[in-house]
Amino acid sequence: MDWGTELWDQYDIIEKHTQSGLELVEKYVKFVKERTEVEQNYAKQLRNLSKKYNLKRSSKDEPECRFSSYQSFLDILNEMNDYAGQRELIAENLMMNICIDLTKYLQELKQERKTYLMEAKKAQQSLESTYKQLDSSKKRFEREWREAERAAQYAEKTDQDINATKADVEKAKQQAHMRAHVAEECKNDYAAQLQKYNKEQNQFYFSDMPLIFNKLQDLDERRVQKLAQGYILFSDTEKHVMPIIGKCLEGITKAGTNVNEKNDSMVVIEQNKSGFERPGDVEFEDYSQGINRASSDSSLGTPKGPMDLLGKNRSKNFWLFSKRSKLSSSTLSPFSTPPAPSPANGPPSPKFGRDPLSYCLKEINKTVKPRISSFRTLRRSPTVTEDFAHLPPEQRRKRLQQKLEEICKELQKEVDQSEALGKMKDVYEKNPQMGDPASLASQINQTSQNIERLRAEQNKYETWLAEAGGRGDTLRYKSHAFNNNGAHDIHSPDGAHSDESTPDPSQAIYAEFDDDFEDEELAAPIGKCTAMYNFPGASEGTISMQEGEVLAVVEEDKGDGWTRVRRNNGDEGYIPTSYVTISLNK
Repeated sequence: MDWGTELWDQYDIIEKHTQSGLELVEKYVKFVKERTEVEQNYAKQLRNLSKKYNLKRSSKDEPECRFSSYQSFLDILNEMNDYAGQRELIAENLMMNICIDLTKYLQELKQERKTYLMEAKKAQQSLESTYKQLDSSKKRFEREWREAERAAQYAEKTDQDINATKADVEKAKQQAHMRAHVAEECKNDYAAQLQKYNKEQNQFYFSDMPLIFNKLQDLDERRVQKLAQGYILFSDTEKHVMPIIGKCLEGITKAGTNVNEKNDSMVVIEQNKSGFERPGDVEFEDYSQGINRASSDSSLGTPKGPMDLLGKNRSKNFWLFSKRSKLSSSTLSPFSTPPAPSPANGPPSPKFGRDPLSYCLKEINKTVKPRISSFRTLRRSPTVTEDFAHLPPEQRRKRLQQKLEEICKELQKEVDQSEALGKMKDVYEKNPQMGDPASLASQINQTSQNIERLRAEQNKYETWLAEAGGRGDTLRYKSHAFNNNGAHDIHSPDGAHSDESTPDPSQAIYAEFDDDFEDEELAAPIGKCTAMYNFPGASEGTISMQEGEVLAVVEEDKGDGWTRVRRNNGDEGYIPTSYVTISLNK
């Protein structure tokens, strides 16, 4: 069934229906546009929200960045940022595939519909024009026929009139005959116009208009089909990004499962461990026997407890971490000193034992009564020194290790620059047309000065690190320093200076550490670890491992991200701490 057959007389209805269909397309396009605005605003708000709570993205040195809960929160923010990107992609695809495409198609339909309506209007005007001609010829025929009848009646009346002359009768008959002839011509013209109109009317109602109506029907059906495709695209556009959105949500779930409360607790310990020993028991001082408290050897060394700080305030209540326990600096003896730290890697070596310090303090104790500072006093902000001596032992060792790594990276950069300048100078000397070798002298000189300055700082910090107990870390760092540039082994920390007349003050220290390090290789494991990822162990001092492999932990991570492990066959080396899950013996 088609419109041309069934709706041949419903031109106005068809015109109104097709116009309503086009308006529906316009309404849907407007709806999709507003939906894209909603998606864009939603994505923008999500991005702003992620940015608002991710202000510390660049400050990777923040202590909380090492917590799994904090890192998982950053992962969630990143996933939300990616999720916002998918919402923006939905908005973009809706705009491109529906709004723009349908708008272009709608313009084509409007133009096509306008063409069909113009054809229908022309056919209608042509039929009306033919009908007007028919009506005009009909009225003329009617008028002329009446005139002919009147002329015939007048001729007959004149012929019967006895008073009329023969000439009058003849004239009346001629007039009647002429009128009859004109009426006959009008009759023939009217018949021809009627035949023409009927033919045109038949063509209009059975051919022209049905054809136009069928074209409009096809146009409307194509519009409906295109609109249906737009409806489907509205859903498919979001379906296409649902897998990626699902991955974003899975990433958020994974971030939640990656939170390790035990690891976070260990990080808190690692970041805030001072390295001080706990205070020992307070010894009984028998005043009845007249024992001089100041001569007691036990009053120094390991802190005896917070009561040593009280002085005149012994009768007052004391709590170690209370704000009331804060003492002014004037109440402390100028000879007061924190206890000697225990090295982080185990028992102190003979070279760095506490005996000399204890001996000196005992000598001082003979004349001055010392007062050992409490934790609260130690946490005050003393004068910051270059060797980080104001920090607790464990934190000092970490800061020295970090500073040494920064210096070595900067030194490597200067060495690479020196090598590049040397090669450039050689090229200029061999090909003077490319440049003047003398123009590089100032840069080479400046680079050499920087290298010497950095070497001096490196030796200085290595010495401080050794004093702080950074034995294993120093050895490991030295084994990796500048190994990526074999041509410059003379600049490595092991080689120190090219000038053999200048001795390296740290050589004896490292030589002594080497003996201790070899002894520690046979130390009993302190736990075990399971590899989460593969690690090639290509660098010197490291050891390779495969995912799922179980290794014995020989030495904990000292804050630089490396853990010393041992295989069953006796092979030892360092692996990244973040690549394994560690379980220490209790």
